[in-house]
Amino acid sequence: MIDPDHILADISHRPWEIPDTAWRYYQEWNNVIFLHWQVHQDELERLVPSNITVDTFGGDSWVSLVAFTMEKIKPGLLPPIAAISDFHEINVRTYVTKNNKPGVYFLSIEAEKLLSVFFAKHLSGLPYTKAVIKRSNDECQMYASVNIQKQFQFDISFKIGAEIDSPTELDRWLTERYCLYFDKSSHTFRYEIHHKPWKLFDVEIIKLETEYTIGDINLSRKPDLAHFSDGVKVIAWPRQRLD
Repeated sequence: MIDPDHILADISHRPWEIPDTAWRYYQEWNNVIFLHWQVHQDELERLVPSNITVDTFGGDSWVSLVAFTMEKIKPGLLPPIAAISDFHEINVRTYVTKNNKPGVYFLSIEAEKLLSVFFAKHLSGLPYTKAVIKRSNDECQMYASVNIQKQFQFDISFKIGAEIDSPTELDRWLTERYCLYFDKSSHTFRYEIHHKPWKLFDVEIIKLETEYTIGDINLSRKPDLAHFSDGVKVIAWPRQRLD
């Protein structure tokens, strides 16, 4: 059930207040697998706009691959159209900050459906590309993707472990982000978002193959950390131009 008021009823975990304008978009990020790698900060700085600062945790910078199923994405109070609004997605993101608002910056973002890619790219401005993505939600879950255009490949089988009752500060730093940044046509933008805190679970990785090379960053080695979540319901505000 879509209930934005229920989402907005819980804001105590946010690092800053919600915007004072009306939200515009609703979406659900479901059955999410997070894989996290430590990387060299100078490699990231060559990929991130110069007017955004690479964020670090204890002096370390990170990149995450996040694979999930997007559902019910829609503007305002209009009903979602499943043929467009429901699709599998993979994004590769890093962690940045500007004006004391830590968020994420997408190094890559892929979606399963060509029609979804078209609408998401042109309405949001985010750099979506098409990939062939398949997943299963059996006891041993599978998520696989091939992006011929970018020569990316991802194939994981995993089992969901126990719920993480006391997430570490790093767990929260990597997942609890309430805005995203992107650049387009020489301008930088920010989307503010809100959702309830992630409920995180341990992950037992059975098989993993990743072929993602972005700039000098290559994600073919074993990740340094992994999480799973059933997902969150998200509202987002209109994008803001920052420069």
